[in-house]
Amino acid sequence: MTAAVADWRPLSAGERSVAIEVLLGGPLSRTEIARRLNLSAGSLTRLTKPLIESGLLVEVPEAGSSAEVRQGRPSQPLDVVADSRAFIGYKITADMVYGVVTTLRSEIVARLDRPLTTHDPAEVADLLAEMTDRLKSDFPRLAGVGIGVGGLVQRRAVVAESPFLGWRDIPLAALVQERTALPVVVENDVAALTEAENWFGSGRGLERFVVLTIGAGLGYSLVLGGRRVPCEEEDRGFGRHWIIDPYGPLTPDGARGSAVSMLTIPNIRYQVRAGTGRDWTYEEILRLAAAGDPLPGRIVDEAARALGILLAQISNFVMPQRILLAGEGVGLMDVAEEKVMRTVREHRHPLAAPLDLETRKSDFHDWARGAAVLAIQVLVLGATEA
Repeated sequence: MTAAVADWRPLSAGERSVAIEVLLGGPLSRTEIARRLNLSAGSLTRLTKPLIESGLLVEVPEAGSSAEVRQGRPSQPLDVVADSRAFIGYKITADMVYGVVTTLRSEIVARLDRPLTTHDPAEVADLLAEMTDRLKSDFPRLAGVGIGVGGLVQRRAVVAESPFLGWRDIPLAALVQERTALPVVVENDVAALTEAENWFGSGRGLERFVVLTIGAGLGYSLVLGGRRVPCEEEDRGFGRHWIIDPYGPLTPDGARGSAVSMLTIPNIRYQVRAGTGRDWTYEEILRLAAAGDPLPGRIVDEAARALGILLAQISNFVMPQRILLAGEGVGLMDVAEEKVMRTVREHRHPLAAPLDLETRKSDFHDWARGAAVLAIQVLVLGATEA
């Protein structure tokens, strides 16, 4: 039987290394864990014993590798007890809160969404507490809460600035923790999505990995050496001054011809509205462009070229093994992928390796899952930087 949540204690640095290795690669034999972490058998036994006693790790009943059996040392691999704890992840948008519950291996086991009718911080915290209480009734072994917010987050606790919510210096972690009595971690939403993809998704096992998101805003996150690179200015203007075309559109958000002006959903809608006098949805604009409507077609074509240039420039400077293109704006690829990829090739060396681009129209539950992964990393494994 696994230990109660309240019985768990913070992990030492050595225990954390073992737990992360098994979490990401398990089940693993003790021999393999010791080899990967350069540990002696005695040191590994000392580190794994409390992890097994606490219910975090378990011995899998299968026999070990054939090599170990031949040498007369059968071994039971170790694995994480994925359902030993549950985690809540929330993604806050301007008008919705998307919530998920995940296991320790980030599998989503429940979803709960609520409309966001106010941006008052206390009332948003009340809503998150209400949602948490609802989820707690089905998952009493909740270990913590992760929250993803578009904007600058400091110390994984304070929303220093969020233009989507009109917030500045909001101690969101403390507000939610007061109401839920659960530990809470807050992070920039793109950073949280990147952590989830780095540990459990498209970036797993890669040394150089980029997440680029297009939607209400433009997000960018970089993984080097298998670790996300934190930035003090995360989500405080990426793309607003990255000029794609100095003669490009001037919009309310971003410099003339910037990546933000040309690629984000609000600015694409602004350009079409300015040219037609009508307010079209992003999906309608894409359909009009695909049908050959001249004005939406031109704006979508320019956006496709801008995306191609941006992807090429990122590839030229960072040399990533893969780029994940995500967000609610990636429907652009459905109607203009050929233009995007042709532009990428035009702006890279002819002998450059082909761009490994994965495109995913992310459900906001994927972003909420990212926040839950942050909670796993920080609250259970004690990772200050994943």
